[in-house]
Amino acid sequence: MLFWAAPTFGAIDSGSVFGVWLTEGENSKLEIFPCDDKACAKVVWLKYPTYHNSKEGPVGMDRVDGHNPDPTMQSRPILGLQVMEGLTLEGEWWQHGSCYDPQAGKHYQCRMQLESPTELKLRGFIGFSAIGCTYSLPRYPSVRTANSRDPKSNFY
Repeated sequence: MLFWAAPTFGAIDSGSVFGVWLTEGENSKLEIFPCDDKACAKVVWLKYPTYHNSKEGPVGMDRVDGHNPDPTMQSRPILGLQVMEGLTLEGEWWQHGSCYDPQAGKHYQCRMQLESPTELKLRGFIGFSAIGCTYSLPRYPSVRTANSRDPKSNFY
């Protein structure tokens, strides 16, 4: 689900965590954006925005949050879903926030740090940061391109 160059809050540039990042496997893009004095993120692009296999869901239908343990949230579309919230900047780290993994339907504590202008490290964990997983997300170029797989999707 980021970090080193002492990001400045509110500045959306190459020295900031804010912007669009490609997830591992290049299956989705997350937009990290300011929300009040914190950082949040939402899914802005999916490689496969609709189900293409009947084992996953109805073929051709938009992907939804079907793994969410709360049945009232299982029909939420993945595209546009907020998956990070409440991260506060402390030194070089954005921390004390939560991340949601819609593939597993689980919430984790998370922290992120800008490694370089083009690489973000994101760490998700339960309880202690030492027990968790770290992901390296490349920055997606700011050039806006259409998602050729789904013309209804957001442009990023």
